[in-house]
Amino acid sequence: MIDNASLINRIGLDGYNLAMAQGTGVATYGRNLAAAIGELGHPIDLIFGVNIPRKADSDLRESLFFGQLGADPPNRLTMRRRIRRWGVHPFAHDLIQIPVTGRAVPSEGSDKLPPFDRIFNRAELYDICARHFRRYGRFMTLRMVDPPAIMHWTYPLPIRLAGARNIYTLHDLVPLRLPRASLEDKRYYDTLVRTCIDRADHIVTVSEKSRADIIDLLNADPERVTNCYQTSDMPALRDPTTLPNRLHQLFDLEMKGYFLFFGAIEPKKNLGRVIQAYLEADITTPLVIVGAEAWHADRELKLLGTAHGRKLPGVDRIRRIDYVPRKLLTDLVHGAKASLFPALYEGFGLPALEALSAGVPLLSSITGALPEVAGEAALSVDPYEIDAIVDAIRRLDHDTALQSRLATLGPSQAAKFSRTAFANRIGQLYQKIIKR
Repeated sequence: MIDNASLINRIGLDGYNLAMAQGTGVATYGRNLAAAIGELGHPIDLIFGVNIPRKADSDLRESLFFGQLGADPPNRLTMRRRIRRWGVHPFAHDLIQIPVTGRAVPSEGSDKLPPFDRIFNRAELYDICARHFRRYGRFMTLRMVDPPAIMHWTYPLPIRLAGARNIYTLHDLVPLRLPRASLEDKRYYDTLVRTCIDRADHIVTVSEKSRADIIDLLNADPERVTNCYQTSDMPALRDPTTLPNRLHQLFDLEMKGYFLFFGAIEPKKNLGRVIQAYLEADITTPLVIVGAEAWHADRELKLLGTAHGRKLPGVDRIRRIDYVPRKLLTDLVHGAKASLFPALYEGFGLPALEALSAGVPLLSSITGALPEVAGEAALSVDPYEIDAIVDAIRRLDHDTALQSRLATLGPSQAAKFSRTAFANRIGQLYQKIIKR
């Protein structure tokens, strides 16, 4: 149990991925973390890097902030912005507070903000801190009025907040474990995460597999690395009785009549092999792919193009949807015959948890953290073995006993990662750090 006397301590969170137009797994983590902190009773400060002038009148800051929140950066930089970026100084940088009075009507981006007490900002913070780190080889220091007891950076960022205990979440070490499956500058990334280990008051991660990687690859002190897992914020399903009609009217899909892949289209998600295995399985059940194209998406989607001037047999049964809001994604997940997620390596694997929560049979993999998340509630395969994926897809298509068993086991397994369980783990960690 959490000591209620400790809950008055203010907690800071970064806005690095929050309120993105299409969201990311890290953005979901940030929102869920904020919700858990709120449930524990801690006031929350959010720190953003929205591009608004420091000298803007305080009465105008709110409108400028919410007007820029979630906006794409301009294609061309003005001379002033170039100078500001390259002229980053080595001293502490002051944050400005954004008054939130209700002057600005909430928009789609601000609707995605978690509950908060205060918002602070430093223009282009998350671009400038990287330049600062490359130039000076140390973390950029921020200052603010009445800093929180703990500043929880939800991503490895080269920043520290003066006056707070700084902790960092390292979700995984995929750039080091699967270097060809990510775009990061490996030398910069290695230096960054090692500095996080050295400078942090504590390191948080999201699975035992990631914790082991951090300890083994980065020589981190096991006492200063804690796995708190994570949770899902997938909305509750709207009226289940009308779900078949919504699927038909909005997507031209039949209830339990399609396979579903959802997630970023990038090498580590293994979508290229999923598509190949689906085509080789030669089944009539359609495959629906929901996800934005990320790095090397063209390679993963290569089989959906033309070969020798014509499409491959079965390609017409594959449907692609770039992005849907979370409520519609909830519909697609609950309506699927099975979810296909045999990823190459995951620090956690949020799509797997969301499929399990919905009671949807899951095709998972035996690598990374997915065995921890899925347990015995999924059909797990070696993600590099095409024949194993083909066989699994066929079984999920025809074996009704397997479908029923996995659908029953899924919600029980997912309950281990509930928001309450996540909040308790986070609360216990914060209490330990504050007392220390």
